Amino acid sequence: MSHTEAALENLRIIRSLMEKAHIYRAVSAPAALTGGALALAASIWPVWHAVANQGAAAMCDRCFLFTWLIILGIASGLNVILLAKEARRRGQPFVSEGMRMALRAFAPPMLVGGMVGIGLILFLHNLTLAALIWVLCYGLALLATAGFSPRSLVRLGWGFVIAGLLLFLVWALNRDVDLLSSDLAPASLVMGLTFGLLHVIYALAVFFSPKPAQEAAK
Repeated sequence: MSHTEAALENLRIIRSLMEKAHIYRAVSAPAALTGGALALAASIWPVWHAVANQGAAAMCDRCFLFTWLIILGIASGLNVILLAKEARRRGQPFVSEGMRMALRAFAPPMLVGGMVGIGLILFLHNLTLAALIWVLCYGLALLATAGFSPRSLVRLGWGFVIAGLLLFLVWALNRDVDLLSSDLAPASLVMGLTFGLLHVIYALAVFFSPKPAQEAAK
C-alpha cells in the first residue's frame, strides 16, 4: 500500500470513528458510572478513617494497588462487554480497524502511567504520587483520541489533566502530608475525586443529555 493509499485509509477510518462517536459515548456511560461508583466507595473509607481517627487506615500498599486494579478490571470488562454487544447488534467485527487505531492512541499513555504508578507503589511506597500519575496519564490517553472521539470524552480528558495538575500542586505545596504515617488517605482522596467523581459526572451528563438525531431515529 502506497503512502497516499495509507493516508486515505486512515482518513476513512477516522471518519467512520467520528460518525460512531455518539454510539461509543452512550455505550461507555454505564461502565463509567460503575467504575466511578466503585472508585468513590473504595476511597471513602480511608479518607473518613483518617479524618475521624486522625490516623491512617490499616491497608498495605499492595492492598491499595490490588483494590484499584480490581476496579479497573471491572470497569474495563464491562466496557468491553458493552462494546462487543453493540458490535454484534450492528453486525460489525468487534476488533475493527477503528478500534485498533483508537488503541494505538490510547495505549501508550496508559501503559506508561500504569507501569510508573505500580513501580512507585511497590518500590518507593508513594501512593499519592502514583495516583497522580495515573490521573494525568489517563487524561492524556483520552486526549490522544481527540481526533475521532466524542467531545464529551475530550472534556473528560481535560478534566482529568486539569484536576491532576491542581491536585499535584496542592500535594506538592502541602508538606504536612510528610507527617502522616501513611499517605493512603491523600492517595484515596485523589482517586475518589478523579476516577470516582469525574466518571460519575460524565456518566450522568451522558444519561441526561439529548440523544443525537440519527441515534434517536433508529
